[in-house]
Amino acid sequence: MTQLTTLGKPAAPAARRAAGRPRRTLVLNLVAVVLGLLVWTLLATIGVQGLPTPIEVAAKAGELVADGTLLQDALASLRRVLLGFLMGTLLAIPVGFLMGWYATARGLLEPYVQFFRTIPPLAIIPLAIVLLGIGEVPKVFVIFLAAFLSSVVSTFQGVVDVDKTLINAARVLGASDRTIFLKVVVPASTPFILVGMRVGLGSAWGTLVAAELIAAQEGLGYRMQQAQLYYDLSTIFVGLIAIGVLGLLMDRLLLLAERRLTDWQERR
Repeated sequence: MTQLTTLGKPAAPAARRAAGRPRRTLVLNLVAVVLGLLVWTLLATIGVQGLPTPIEVAAKAGELVADGTLLQDALASLRRVLLGFLMGTLLAIPVGFLMGWYATARGLLEPYVQFFRTIPPLAIIPLAIVLLGIGEVPKVFVIFLAAFLSSVVSTFQGVVDVDKTLINAARVLGASDRTIFLKVVVPASTPFILVGMRVGLGSAWGTLVAAELIAAQEGLGYRMQQAQLYYDLSTIFVGLIAIGVLGLLMDRLLLLAERRLTDWQERR
């Protein structure tokens, strides 16, 4: 009994440390935000050309919220990003699995994936306008392409990097290819897929502003471009912060899904 108690003692401090990590991370995040605001205020106070203070940006945000402009723009941009990101991811995952699992599919698809991956999605905008017009389709297509190219490579790499020992052990135990794929390859590839989705989400938001150059009438990127014409830095800052906050919230949701789906994986 004494031995069991002794053996169990080291687990208690470890459990307490693990439970305290989220709280410590939250405190550090808050400290980082406060320090960032202080540095921003200091730069605006000492006279960096045109830089608005946080209070001025907050006041402009209040105006845009009051007249409904910010909500309308945020919803328009969020709709475009979600459509492009979801379609890109839903196509990237099966394509990545095909490339990683079947050598024939890899040989046929990989040259195209690697070729288009070297072309920035923004460079596709002129072609998208010519072929797809100036409506919502080319905007969503450019975002789709950015998300797809980021996610497909991660999925492919996840399948390729599955430990061959696990696959061989499953074959020895009599598992079929279908069972190996579903029970071994898919779970082992999931962390790679989710990381690729997070990278793809960042690429989708990064492409948004340029995508909204295509004859947009609403959206955060469109609003920032209009503010640029009038040197309205406060509105530009509001747009930047809105994009950052929305992107951060979506990334946190993906991170939560990653932790739920890969709870078997050891973490630091």
